[in-house]
Amino acid sequence: MNQRRNFLKTSALLTGGALINPYSFAGAYASGTDTIKIALIGCGGRGTGAVFQAFETGYNIKLVAMADAFRDRLDQSFKPILDKYGKDKVDVPEDRKFVGFDAYKHAIKEADVVILAAPPGFRPDHFEEAVKQDKQIFMEKPVAIDAVGIRKVLKAAEEAKSKKLNVVVGLQRRYQDNYIQTINRIHDGSIGEIVSGQVYWNDGGVWVKPREEGQTEMEYQMRNWYYFNWLCGDHIVEQHVHNLDVVNWVKRGYPVKAEGTGGRMIRTGKDHGEIFDHHSVTYTYEDGSVILGECRHFPGAHNRVDESFQGTKGRAYLSAGNKGLLWDASGNQIYEHNGRGNKNPYQKEHDELFEAIVNGDFKFSDAENAAKSTMTAIMGRYATYSGKTVSWEDAINSELDLMPEKLAWDADPKILPNPDGFYPFALPGKTKVI
Repeated sequence: MNQRRNFLKTSALLTGGALINPYSFAGAYASGTDTIKIALIGCGGRGTGAVFQAFETGYNIKLVAMADAFRDRLDQSFKPILDKYGKDKVDVPEDRKFVGFDAYKHAIKEADVVILAAPPGFRPDHFEEAVKQDKQIFMEKPVAIDAVGIRKVLKAAEEAKSKKLNVVVGLQRRYQDNYIQTINRIHDGSIGEIVSGQVYWNDGGVWVKPREEGQTEMEYQMRNWYYFNWLCGDHIVEQHVHNLDVVNWVKRGYPVKAEGTGGRMIRTGKDHGEIFDHHSVTYTYEDGSVILGECRHFPGAHNRVDESFQGTKGRAYLSAGNKGLLWDASGNQIYEHNGRGNKNPYQKEHDELFEAIVNGDFKFSDAENAAKSTMTAIMGRYATYSGKTVSWEDAINSELDLMPEKLAWDADPKILPNPDGFYPFALPGKTKVI
């Protein structure tokens, strides 16, 4: 996948009554050298991979700080990065390896560019802090897990734009050639106005981290973060956001309401927390068009991850496997994307981010679109959990805050197991989400 572009750290200084950007020219960084210092916040597999992709851009980049809630995760990330790139590019001594809930604040201070890859529940606070400290940013999707977090991200996104801080979000289809070329043709009217669509993330599911002896409830849930909404948002948010972002991109807007169904059929164990294993949501857009979004985690069942759309003059098909197809109303193929030589979109994100930074350009403000696409997924979860029709206005103004009152190893999250070790989960028709 394609590399993410270079960045230029930008901050505004008040000089002679005018705001100027002291880093508005190529090659000038916070360190006063041509080396771009990066920090990794969240040292799991995706964060480690993002560091690799930053280095593979070919620019003069140095990893100078790392932060994670768990020291063992930090160590597991540090070793392969050091082994691959060596001490010339990896300069993270012990005093710049930060561990704990507030570790991110210290690591951000050390860098020009930050990679935000902790579990999604922490993203709003991490993004807000990075913007406050005037950093260029790559952050993974989704960008929040509830409407409270979305509003925080939207506010910080406006501040990032006012400061001309580049922000790239890991919704990599936005950087993938087959999506770009095919959707450009849709926007040019090749298949008319989009009236319906179907998007899917159906697969067998992900890892599980069983409870270990001696863990506090906070540590267990953070280790097994995918199965708790305050950390993950449910898989409709953590994974299906990719497909829903494509819908919003194609429609050049966001849904006005959602209704759907979901539940737990296969994944019902103690280590499966509170999330559903399937969601099916109908989204209605302002023009009356209707899009079906479906995601499920059923091992052994048919897998499908793609997007289809029907227009007044034809139809379209897209997939992460470089597919991009258009047909007219008579079924004649009018476009097929040529995927030969296309760049890896994960790598392209970094290539383009760091290119912009090195050139002193402000080109990327992905946070707003990412927040609204994440909100689309959260809105779908609100619909499947409640069994009600949920409007965009009610969803984005929800005051339901899933984050714990206190972040500490001896503090309790808001959701706790019953005496038998099982967690409560949503019951459509009874659960309130707004």
